[in-house]
Amino acid sequence: MSGDSRDFNNIETRAVIKFFFMQGKMAKEIQAILSDVLREHAPSFATVKNWVAQFKRGDFSTCDASRPGRPTTEIIDHIHELIMEDCRISPKSIAEQLGISRERFGFIIHEELDVRRFGAKWVPKCLNADQNHQRYQSSDQNLEFFRRNRNVFLARLVAFDENWLYNYDTETKQQSMEWRHIGLPRAAP
Repeated sequence: MSGDSRDFNNIETRAVIKFFFMQGKMAKEIQAILSDVLREHAPSFATVKNWVAQFKRGDFSTCDASRPGRPTTEIIDHIHELIMEDCRISPKSIAEQLGISRERFGFIIHEELDVRRFGAKWVPKCLNADQNHQRYQSSDQNLEFFRRNRNVFLARLVAFDENWLYNYDTETKQQSMEWRHIGLPRAAP
């Protein structure tokens, strides 16, 4: 019954409960009225009773209270800004700056922002002329072999040893990790 006029969102339902409470109706009466009108979409008696109790305490807000442990949009936005400013910033550094636990940071980064850390440097940049020429020849041979017989090439590619790639970066793999949104291509080296 999606889209039906009887579908109330939570805030609308709470506003109706508040209206009936201000008229002096009890929780049981409010539940009966809501059940008659909303049928299977009516809130449970326990829900109505809890909201009536909140109104009796003098809290007339119909919005959800913020709960500890829930990531606020400010923290999420701040984490996103920090990552965009420096994509190599460490999780520990971000957690310390914001005063949150690393577990909470992990939840926000993976679940809310859908961002992962990837190695930023796969192919070294600092090659001399001989190494560049060797790399070019090897790539050209692989391309020619691939054009001749794709299936054999793919079968043999798994068996090839990749240690022939020279890497002169002094940066460790951990230092070169960058935050990237899932599905976005790597930045060119």
